[in-house]
Amino acid sequence: MLKIGSFILSSALLFIGLQVIVTENPFDSVFKRAAEEDQRDKKKYQYVPPNNTIFDFIIVGGGSAGCLLANRLSENPRWSVLLIEAGGNENIVHDMPIVAPNLQKTESDWQYQTTPQENACFGMRDRKCSLPHGRALGGTTSINFMTFTRGNRRNINIWVEFGIDLNNFFMNLEDEYLSPFHNRTGELSVEFVEFRSKIAKYFVKGAQDAGLKSVDYNGYSQLGVSFAQATTRNGHRASSSKSFIEPIRYSRKNLHVINYSTVIKINIDPKTLTAYGVEYVYRDIMYSVRSRKETILSAGALHSPQLLMLSGVGTGEDLERVGIPQLVELPVGQVLYDQVTHFGPVFTTNTTGSTLFGNTITQKDLDQYFAGSAATRISSTAGFEALAFLRTRNSRTPTDVPNIEIAMGAFGLASDGGTVFKTAANFRDDIYQKAFSELENRDHFTTIPVLLYPKSKGSLWLRDRNPFSPPEINPNYLKEQEDVEFLLEGIKEAIRIAETPSMQKINATLWKRNVPGCEHLKFRTDEYWRCSIRVLSYNFYHYIGTCKVGPHTDPTAVVSPELKVRGVRRLRVVDNSVVPTMPAGHTAAIALMIAEKAADLIKQEWEQNYKINVGK
Repeated sequence: MLKIGSFILSSALLFIGLQVIVTENPFDSVFKRAAEEDQRDKKKYQYVPPNNTIFDFIIVGGGSAGCLLANRLSENPRWSVLLIEAGGNENIVHDMPIVAPNLQKTESDWQYQTTPQENACFGMRDRKCSLPHGRALGGTTSINFMTFTRGNRRNINIWVEFGIDLNNFFMNLEDEYLSPFHNRTGELSVEFVEFRSKIAKYFVKGAQDAGLKSVDYNGYSQLGVSFAQATTRNGHRASSSKSFIEPIRYSRKNLHVINYSTVIKINIDPKTLTAYGVEYVYRDIMYSVRSRKETILSAGALHSPQLLMLSGVGTGEDLERVGIPQLVELPVGQVLYDQVTHFGPVFTTNTTGSTLFGNTITQKDLDQYFAGSAATRISSTAGFEALAFLRTRNSRTPTDVPNIEIAMGAFGLASDGGTVFKTAANFRDDIYQKAFSELENRDHFTTIPVLLYPKSKGSLWLRDRNPFSPPEINPNYLKEQEDVEFLLEGIKEAIRIAETPSMQKINATLWKRNVPGCEHLKFRTDEYWRCSIRVLSYNFYHYIGTCKVGPHTDPTAVVSPELKVRGVRRLRVVDNSVVPTMPAGHTAAIALMIAEKAADLIKQEWEQNYKINVGK
């Protein structure tokens, strides 16, 4: 038998290339194999295009959007496509859903943090919340918890007002028939997680007791409860890389993919303001490549704005402060939204062996997983098993639009012995010791209310002109008091579900430990929860808006409805940085929709140009 908590430190060390095995257990060989795979991948020679090689399209960032876009553009054999990714390839550990938290704070993660927060993250070291951001081919879909949500249909209707229409793009991607609202002919595997803990089953029943309908939250009606739908295939992670790049990487000769290559600048002609390529660094050597048609930023909501500013596109104030000559005045990074959450309430149960992250994993589980079974604990998406979307009594959303999501996880900070999850989230040791450590070796689960529509707005700016310095990122979590009030109602809803007859069959009991900083307040009062919300602030890394889309009349817009950077020719941004308002759900699916839409726009423009030129 093996406890996942016992190999977490070992796995983290192995991921950064240290060939150290701390304990003897069935997973040792898996993590050793992953580390060896990473080292071989790094050392292996990859063809790097000579300086000034010309490609029709250069895509910066092999994440959710970049992988799909590279797939779609390389469908045309006349077009040459270069995809540049700063991270490496996925390995055997990326495939295993249960260890998703282990992938944070590794080389697959940029390991960013917020600036010290004034109104949130009080329970984190230096008041800094972690900001996970994928650094691998597949981007954040290579390290996330794989939850697939489209958001609400009204979100898409609102985005049309900003000039971008994503209708009819969702079903094109999927290849799993979960309901009449899904498709089975696309490349992206979306499925229900086959393994379900006893706790999750009772949680879904409890939510129904509380008045929530059983729904397909990616279907017509979102309000209700469901087991999680995930981007997995037969219990293995189905990242953007696995779905859209691996099947074609070596068969399409017009597609070239390079890893471990960090783009440091977009080359823009200062006279014509035309983007004509990028500069990137591979093995400490700088290279330059040129684009015949377009350069496309798909580096994500944290890196795309950083690259624009490093290239002279941004506000005069931001660029002047770090000594970068300005080429185009645009409000890059002036808007940043992220969905803040509260880590808890936490509940104990009378079950045995149902808490997943710290639950025992047997050699039999491992053997069955590699034999193709999707029903082992290893295929659980890090313990996140069920989602409830609801509209609280103080919500201002339309009656069919939720304002709170409750993510139920059969895990907690103590289920791994206070190791990887605490470290990944940046929680202080005293928070763990005083509020959660007594839960070690006890079955429990965590409910995480997610604020779907935060009013608090943040921003992002350059720390300095060094392209390898992380940007300064201030989400301004909980600056607006109403965000706290909505989360408070979400906490009450989670407790209401836990107190239903179905949940009492497993004796779901609220864990009553005041978190440090809130000891002076009576537990479970509104004032206590308001305090706890600011201490146990947490996030699901759903960053949007830093290069937001909008009509020409919108002074806050960075890109046009065609996703073209305003004032710069032949440069587009295709990722979640363009999304103008938060969706009612997670954002991985939205990034794919943006890329699908962009591919259509690009094809229409350049295929039309081709027909015109051929006809001359």
